[in-house]
Amino acid sequence: QVTLVESGGGLVQAGDSLRLACTPSGRTFPSNAMGWFRQAPGKAREFVAAIAWNGVRTDYADSVKGRFTISRDNVKNTVYLQMLSLKPEDTAVYYCAVSNEGHWYPTRNSDDYVYWGRGTQVTVSS
Repeated sequence: QVTLVESGGGLVQAGDSLRLACTPSGRTFPSNAMGWFRQAPGKAREFVAAIAWNGVRTDYADSVKGRFTISRDNVKNTVYLQMLSLKPEDTAVYYCAVSNEGHWYPTRNSDDYVYWGRGTQVTVSS
């Protein structure tokens, strides 16, 4: 059974930084794209960032481009989301996800992801 465990969330002030991490257990995913999504209260889940199987290609939502960086370490079987210059509108539960087999490259479509974490809360105060 595959479980994704996110960590690194918390309560910070606007302008601060956080680094989220996500480590799947049960198996490794060296050939799958991985992504981060978020869901704010009362809003639909939205794409944040995704990374290719080898870490070379990435994709970001316009709202986080230039502030967030996704990376992965396939030796540690971990994907990261470095978040800089956080804003109150970044407040959400952040979920990591692993793509279906065959999706080597970043995808924004949540239907392309088969495994999901439980989420980690990020709260940014103004």
